[in-house]
Amino acid sequence: MDKIVMEALKYPIGHFEYSAKVSKAIVDGWIKDLEELPLILERLVGDLTMEQLETPYRPDGWTIRQLVHHIADSHHHSYTRFKWALTENGPLIKAYDEKSWSSLSDAKTAPVELSLNYLKALHAKLVFLLKSLDDQHLQKYYVHPDDKSKITVKENIGKYAWHGRHHCAHIQGLLERKGW
Repeated sequence: MDKIVMEALKYPIGHFEYSAKVSKAIVDGWIKDLEELPLILERLVGDLTMEQLETPYRPDGWTIRQLVHHIADSHHHSYTRFKWALTENGPLIKAYDEKSWSSLSDAKTAPVELSLNYLKALHAKLVFLLKSLDDQHLQKYYVHPDDKSKITVKENIGKYAWHGRHHCAHIQGLLERKGW
C-alpha cells in the first residue's frame, strides 16, 4: 500500500495541532466533542456484527473492537492525568504501552458494550469537571515522561477531543469503504 494512502488511513482527520492561544470558544467546542463522543461511538458500532467488530480499520491496524476498548483505556488515563495536573504541581505522569494493552484479552474479546458504558460514565464525570475550570486551571500541567514535555490541561482537552474524533473517523472510514 502506498505511503500516502496509509497515512490517510492512519490519520483521517490529520495530526493533532495545538496553539496555546486557542480561544475559550475552541476549548468549549473540545469539551462538547468529549461530551458527545460516547453517543457518536455507540451509534457507529452499536449495530455491527461480531464479524464486523473483528475487522481491522486498516491493514495491520486494530480491529473495531480493539479501537473501542483502546478509546476507553486511553480516556481513562487522560481523566487521571487531568486530576494529577489539577491537584499536583507539574506531576510526572506514568505512560502506558497502548499497543500491549490492546493485545490483552479484554481488548481483543470483551463485548464493546463494556467500554461504551464505561465511556458514558467516564465522559459524564470528565465533562462535569472540565466545565468547572477557569483559566488558571487550564494552565496547570503534567509532564510526560517520554520527552519531558509539559502538557497543560487546556492542551490535554484538545488532545483527547481530537483522539476521540480521530478513532471515530477510523471506524467511519471503514464503514464507508465496506458499505456497512
